[in-house]
Amino acid sequence: MNAEIIITEALKETVKELYGSYPQTEAVQVQATRKEFEGDYTVVVFPLLRLSRKSPEKTAQELGQALVLQVPEIETFQVIKGFLNLKMSAGYWMKNLEEIASDPAYGKKSGSGKTVMIEFSSPNTNKPLHLGHIRNNLLGWSVSKIMEANGHHVIKVNLVNDRGIHICKSMLAWQKFGENSTPETTGIKGDHMVGDYYVRFDKEYKEQVRELVRRGMDQETAQKEAPIIKEAQDMLVRWEQGDPEVIALWERMNEWVYSGFDLTYRRMGVSFDTVYYESRTYLLGKELVTKGLEKGVFYKNEDGSVWCDLTQDGLDKKLLLRADGTSVYMTQDLGTAVSRYETSAFDTHVYVVGNEQNYHFQVLKLILKKLGYSWADNIIHLSYGMVELPEGKMKSREGTVVDADDLMDNMVETARETSMESGKLEDMSESEQAELFEILGLGALKYFILKVDPRKTMLFDPRESIDFNGNTGPFIQYTYARIRSILRKAGERGYTSRLHGIPMLEKEWRLVKIMTDFPRVIEESANEFSPAQIANFSFELAREFNQYYHEVSVLHEENAPLREQRLLLLSQVSKLLNLSMELLGIVLPERM
Repeated sequence: MNAEIIITEALKETVKELYGSYPQTEAVQVQATRKEFEGDYTVVVFPLLRLSRKSPEKTAQELGQALVLQVPEIETFQVIKGFLNLKMSAGYWMKNLEEIASDPAYGKKSGSGKTVMIEFSSPNTNKPLHLGHIRNNLLGWSVSKIMEANGHHVIKVNLVNDRGIHICKSMLAWQKFGENSTPETTGIKGDHMVGDYYVRFDKEYKEQVRELVRRGMDQETAQKEAPIIKEAQDMLVRWEQGDPEVIALWERMNEWVYSGFDLTYRRMGVSFDTVYYESRTYLLGKELVTKGLEKGVFYKNEDGSVWCDLTQDGLDKKLLLRADGTSVYMTQDLGTAVSRYETSAFDTHVYVVGNEQNYHFQVLKLILKKLGYSWADNIIHLSYGMVELPEGKMKSREGTVVDADDLMDNMVETARETSMESGKLEDMSESEQAELFEILGLGALKYFILKVDPRKTMLFDPRESIDFNGNTGPFIQYTYARIRSILRKAGERGYTSRLHGIPMLEKEWRLVKIMTDFPRVIEESANEFSPAQIANFSFELAREFNQYYHEVSVLHEENAPLREQRLLLLSQVSKLLNLSMELLGIVLPERM
């Protein structure tokens, strides 16, 4: 059992025995002992003084003496002012190591029966995936794996934004300037080619606006009257009316994009159980708007547009249908949410979407509740911060977006340059080196993104992320490869691994202590929807092992039973590194 649970339960009983009543839950505070002090876990005594009516030192002394006598897992105690430091016994840590070694999936829970739907990615079919999508996809995938590790049934879903004015902009630009080009004739990946025409539209639009302003029109009017934007708006109306020519072009260009997306997802290591398309859900959204009008939840403006008045809820008025009858994002999200609940009856629905959409999801939940859907309370918006590069923020419409494919290529090339500088890969074939560089580059990217609290805006530095000595993916990958090398050499020499119950070094117990905490880390990561805790666990374990490795030579230990026990310890460290990094979607190489 986890030491904090053992101590917490024993402490409650001890306080009752010594001072006559049980402490309140918040008064029982057990935490890991700071490294500069002796001990494994610390009890904060101050909240218990109301019951003991004694000094902090006297209270801690009494509690420590009682706990050592009553709890066999506690070996010694030390009082430091108002803190009680407890040292767990060697037998306790040995038992934990045995438990870790006996469970191939240590830390993971069996199914709980809860269904958790997680939406992530949500790309537009007018441009390729970019750096922001990388954080979105990596978060969504990792949170899905963490929820599964906590025993939940997870449904990973993607909502493709395949309709709207932005899609029509790319389509119109291809019609005007594409000259029937295709990904096959140009050699350009489909999503990139369509994205190029989105940028081309913006360029033409700005030139037309400038020309209208030059002729005397004010800026705002020019932006509305530019011929190319009016053509795009007309195309959107014709699309919603089912114009065969527009639909055919839309289907053709979307297929180019989907083929490109699939390549990017596959390389990123991401997949989905179900893919939804806005082009199929917006009609259900319109039906909901019609029902809302009938119930008086919504109202129609004089121009025919439909709104929901949220001013009584402290918000504003929200547009649901434009005057021309076309839908907006909110309409589509209403339809998608209802469709998903009807097909899956989820217990929780997590939307992995950037923090610029905080208001959108606040409104979505509120409107669903007004429509009578009580399960709206089970919607969670995992609101993550934006990703920036040292050069500054991304801007897609100017064509300066940090493309996901280009970034992954850059990461792999950086991994190649850094690895070749070490001069340790001469015995690898070119194909083996290429595979290793891919693993290192993507591992660096994923770890650097996921080690940051999702809710924080982050600065991504490709060169820093590939450092083999810092808090990086390659550092953990190298640590794992080092352990696997030791274990391979042990196998070649005929050495086996086995637990003998031999007293271990303090450094070895520290490794066991970190590993014992893994189940708690997985649970808290799920509660917080934060892969960062898994990343921190991995780094702490890898760092502690490297300190141990530099001081203890396992293969040269002449005492066979002790050597076998240390080899078992190493194999468990490698196992938990692998289990934790799997939750981040990171591959660990067997050799580097």
